[in-house]
Amino acid sequence: MIEVTLADQSKSGRDTISARGDSSQASADFSGLGSGLAKSRSASAPAESVAKEYCSTKEAAHRLGLSLGTVQQMVESGVLEGWKTAGGHRRIRVASVDRFVVNSVTGPATGMRRSGGALSVIVVEDDEGALARYRDAFAAWRLPVDLRVFASGFDVLLEIGHNPPDLLIADLNMSGMDGVEMIRRIRESRVANETDIVAVSAMSEDEVEDRGGLPGDVTCYAKPLPGGELRGYMQALIARKTRLRLL
Repeated sequence: MIEVTLADQSKSGRDTISARGDSSQASADFSGLGSGLAKSRSASAPAESVAKEYCSTKEAAHRLGLSLGTVQQMVESGVLEGWKTAGGHRRIRVASVDRFVVNSVTGPATGMRRSGGALSVIVVEDDEGALARYRDAFAAWRLPVDLRVFASGFDVLLEIGHNPPDLLIADLNMSGMDGVEMIRRIRESRVANETDIVAVSAMSEDEVEDRGGLPGDVTCYAKPLPGGELRGYMQALIARKTRLRLL
């Protein structure tokens, strides 16, 4: 018997979901998510410090390996610190770029997972209705799963940097950083090499290719959520994880 407990914290935008079996417990805690990131600033920086403390949007995008549009969204949402010149050009604080790089690509050197014997799963989806369907499906399947849910690709990059999951399930068409760019970034991270990735999207193959395409090892399903296929995929991952623990 697996009991699934859901606790929503609507004010903070964080969920805690745990699955408990007869002899094991898997839990997820979203407290303090992204708390180390500073808010964007609008005041001008002193002219003499701009050269060493700030960089352009293009320079930040190159360092982060992201598109110009994504970096602009990161500044507007407060993930990166920045300001605009009188001519309308963005200047981004180098320290905030460095901080994001460290937080998103450094993690446990041993690759330890937080879920113990359960399958650690992250779902990133910015539609609340779709997230509710994932929760309901996972509860009905009664699988040993440690589930974490996010609505932002930025937050997923930070979380995976410290707690890489066994499986990432990602929507591709999200605001801010889209799923295609997020997945590409994750695949470049040394701490996420063992994470299986499933993409779920209503976009056509041509639309996905127009956004840069997906790595060859990513499994892609068309929306709506293919419950039977996804459940079978997860059961296979659970069996593999159990087998490896017994070796």
